[in-house]
Amino acid sequence: MRTIRLEGDRRLTTADLHRAGALPREVTEAATAIVEDVRARGDEAVREYCLRFDGSCPDAFRVPDELVQSSLNMVDPAFLEALRLAHRQIREFHEREVEQSWFTTREDGTIMGVKVTPVPSVAVYVPGGRAQYPSTVLMDTVPAKVAGVPRVVMITPPQRDGSLSAYTLAAAAVAGVDEVYAVGGAQGIGAVAYGTESIPSVSKIVGPGNAYVAAAKRYVSGDVGIDMVAGPSEVCVLADATADPVVVAADLMAQAEHDPMATCYLVTCDAELVDGVAKALESLVAQSPRQEITRVSLDNNGVVVVASTMEAAIDAVNVIAPEHLELHCNDAFGLLGAIQNAGAIFVGPWSSEPLGDYVAGPNHTLPTGGTATFSNPLGVYDFVKRSSVIAYSAAGLATDGPAVQTLAQAEGLWAHALSVGMRRKLLQEGAETFADPQQACKDAMECAWPSKLSQPGVPKL
Repeated sequence: MRTIRLEGDRRLTTADLHRAGALPREVTEAATAIVEDVRARGDEAVREYCLRFDGSCPDAFRVPDELVQSSLNMVDPAFLEALRLAHRQIREFHEREVEQSWFTTREDGTIMGVKVTPVPSVAVYVPGGRAQYPSTVLMDTVPAKVAGVPRVVMITPPQRDGSLSAYTLAAAAVAGVDEVYAVGGAQGIGAVAYGTESIPSVSKIVGPGNAYVAAAKRYVSGDVGIDMVAGPSEVCVLADATADPVVVAADLMAQAEHDPMATCYLVTCDAELVDGVAKALESLVAQSPRQEITRVSLDNNGVVVVASTMEAAIDAVNVIAPEHLELHCNDAFGLLGAIQNAGAIFVGPWSSEPLGDYVAGPNHTLPTGGTATFSNPLGVYDFVKRSSVIAYSAAGLATDGPAVQTLAQAEGLWAHALSVGMRRKLLQEGAETFADPQQACKDAMECAWPSKLSQPGVPKL
């Protein structure tokens, strides 16, 4: 792991992190070409790419509902029990995020408010490569279901032998996924974004995937909604002298084993802790079944930040803006107020990050790569849309109308002002409609802009 020492007044900067940033151009171009080909040729293109990249393609992309339900009998009862516990606690957490439509009435009778409506359809992408992620099925499906999305589909690539993960299908059954399609990659994103002969399009796409999936999601964004462009997983452990080096090492490994590109940060004011963590990592990594992935991640992307004060350490954490942040510190809750940027915060020595991955309740689909400075965890709010509701009374129009006409005049938008002016004219006549439309159209300029604005000054630099 690379070490950065913050001595004196030095503060961590984003340049110190050496983040790769945007997706490589070649990945973006390849994903774009695949999506456009799928958009043009539909199922035929999807089949070609599935065979090329996954090594298999089913006769029909839609997975039979009977197979999804029968997967519940293919998994260990202990797994099913854990899955149902996770589902219950994830649902309980997200139910607290539900937004209600609201309305307020002014004294003049004008009504303003917001109407909250679920999006009509969502596709949940579930990876099927290095590992199986039934937890992702729950995390991305449950808030959509709580939001009231009427159609939630899942897409996931088959293995080379044409099989699917019983764990993934069982999670889909427990979460109540409405449709499952055996397709992945950029071609799967293109299929659900634009629709094919056998895969209907959706309104929004969520869920993690490799760089090509991320690039495809970015490309279709705007035509459909997406949750985020997720990068490799990351964790930051903020630890003081009270932290156990073995536990800290295990927590760093819990992210490193995801992917060779995963990033692990240890931020501390205690130099002795760094040595203890290094020794524990040396022993634990050698015993890991995912030793190669873990070691590459730690060696290539691991960063240790040694700060001179806790204030500088917290400042470093806010610069990193990690996906997952663990506070292995004395009075961890007391530090919580100073943390500004993090996707999920795990407070205290007993709050293992994998608890959040699986059963705690908060969503594990989180902003990565420093985007926690402006992005949120996936939630119910990602699956609803808000419509402003504006219902003016006649008295409200009379009150606010003149200001609208003045502002419209300043912007040179005559018909904007006329729209209000005609209504004010009706009010003055005490009528709901004009008795003589031709007469009403006379002197429209005066109706729209009843008074002339003085010329503004000319600011000069």
